[in-house]
Amino acid sequence: MSALGTYSGKAYSPAGDKGRFVLPPAFRKAVKESSGGSKTLCLAAHEKFDCLIGFGLSRIDELHKQLDREEERAIRMNIAEFDRDIRAQQLFGFEQLPFDDSGRFVMPDHLRDLGNVGDGLYYHGAGEFFFVWNPEELARMDKSFRGAQVTCASMVKEAAAKASKKGGGK
Repeated sequence: MSALGTYSGKAYSPAGDKGRFVLPPAFRKAVKESSGGSKTLCLAAHEKFDCLIGFGLSRIDELHKQLDREEERAIRMNIAEFDRDIRAQQLFGFEQLPFDDSGRFVMPDHLRDLGNVGDGLYYHGAGEFFFVWNPEELARMDKSFRGAQVTCASMVKEAAAKASKKGGGK
C-alpha cells in the first residue's frame, strides 16, 4: 500500500445523472495514490458532524494503529466505557467505492442518508481525510467553519451560473 494520503484543497461537484457523483481531480489523484494506484474511494459518516469523510485505502493501516492506541489509553487510564468492538465498527464502517477515470462513483443510499447528501457535494481537505459536505449542512455549522462556508457558497453559485449558461444555450 502507498503512503498515507494528504488531502488538501476545496472543490464542489453537482450531482450527476443516475445517482452518480464526481470525485474532483485533486482529490481523485490523492485517493488513487493513497490506494496504491487503485481507483477506490473510502467513504464513511463523520463521527460528530452531518457529513461524510473520504480517504484512500492506505488509511486502513492507520485505523488499526488508532484502535490499538485508543485501547491502550483506555486501559492505562482505566476507562471502563471503552469497548474495542464498538470502536472498531465505528472506525471500519466505511464503504469502498470504485470510481472511473473521470472520478464518477455511485454513492449508496445509506451513505446519502448518513451525510444528508443533496444535489451536490463540497469537498474540503483535512489532512489525513477530506470532508464531503452537503452545502446546506455546512451552512448550518458554527463560525469555526466560516472559511469553508464562504468558499462552498461561492463554488455553488459559480456552478449554478455555469449550469444556467449551458442550459440557456440549448
